[in-house]
Amino acid sequence: MTNLVRPHGREQLKPLIIRDKKEISTILEENKSSPTLLLNSAAAANVVMLGAGYFTPLDGFMDKKNSLSVATSMIMSDQLFWPIPIMNLTNSKDSLSVGDNIILLDPNVDGNPPIALQQIESIEKFSDGEIKLISQNIFGTNDSNHPGVKNFLSLGKTLISGPIKVFNYSYFPDVFPNTFATAFEIRQQLDSLGWEKVVAFQTRNPMHRAHEELCKMALTSLEADGLLIHMTLGKLKEGDIPGDVRDAAIRKMVEIYFKKNTALISGFGFDMLYAGPREALLHATFRQNCGCTHLIVGRDHAGVGDYYEPFAAQEIFENDLVSKSLKIKIFAADHTAYSKKLNKVVMMRDVDNHSKEDFVLLSGTKVRDMLSKGQDLPPEFARKEVADILKAYYSSK
Repeated sequence: MTNLVRPHGREQLKPLIIRDKKEISTILEENKSSPTLLLNSAAAANVVMLGAGYFTPLDGFMDKKNSLSVATSMIMSDQLFWPIPIMNLTNSKDSLSVGDNIILLDPNVDGNPPIALQQIESIEKFSDGEIKLISQNIFGTNDSNHPGVKNFLSLGKTLISGPIKVFNYSYFPDVFPNTFATAFEIRQQLDSLGWEKVVAFQTRNPMHRAHEELCKMALTSLEADGLLIHMTLGKLKEGDIPGDVRDAAIRKMVEIYFKKNTALISGFGFDMLYAGPREALLHATFRQNCGCTHLIVGRDHAGVGDYYEPFAAQEIFENDLVSKSLKIKIFAADHTAYSKKLNKVVMMRDVDNHSKEDFVLLSGTKVRDMLSKGQDLPPEFARKEVADILKAYYSSK
């Protein structure tokens, strides 16, 4: 039995899923006349993460006091560190009352089936000022051009708090049967592999040569037992490559270019927030719950546009509260790119006498443009086998 890092805030994982199908049937029968609430996608993603143990040790949705405290100071009323409020926000509270058991409905599956039961402990309203305060603290901005802010401001101002019991993991096990995994399942896999020092790589994109080499650099530098390539499988922003295509591309890269039994490929059911430093902290927190000891945090981790300073997501881990609260550490990285001078992928900060022209650098827009035109990506930028999968996707659009 390996000695994995313990979960955040407690000795054992706390998944909120009900595994007994009969128990779920009984709950649904007992609550067949209970009120229902159709969740937004953000709240539904929170349900999946709570059910799968990723958000250990939380027991459900935060109330107003805790949401504001987490947003402003990253501390809950019981002194637990948590980086981003986990909320059930809605535009409607018709027919809901404190003390009710309500059936939460899944917005992302046809027919909106039940996904969880929530016991309502409070129904509270945020003012416009409080919503802006939360947004400013999570995203560092209230600019509605920021995709995370735009989505957050659309969720509503009524907060339904209380513990939940989760019935299922929404569409993720069906759509991503070989990739979606719970935190408990990942811990089991790490345990069976005998890994103890594990570095996680967060991705919402296919992995190009630079990502591949960055992961190998981290494995070597940390003398880690293995790498968890952990994909965001939830909703992304327009233009991002779909999860199934990304999954196929990453699996092909690992199959050919990684040493056997050094990389575990998995995914989690959460929507990207594009919240930069705060999201990096959330990524680290739930990777600790998976059993990882390190998280690769590069330039502009979980960022979008120019909203965050390049290394802000690394610097936030130097905060005393963060360093005292989390057991997981970061592998701080700069951009990696192929050096034409050295004929290999390097971390850009580690090489001298290089100008921008000495690296093979392609923007996401340029990559998408080339792929959509059926053009080959430079071999210094992408493995051919990966590029072929991406070309096939773009040619089918």
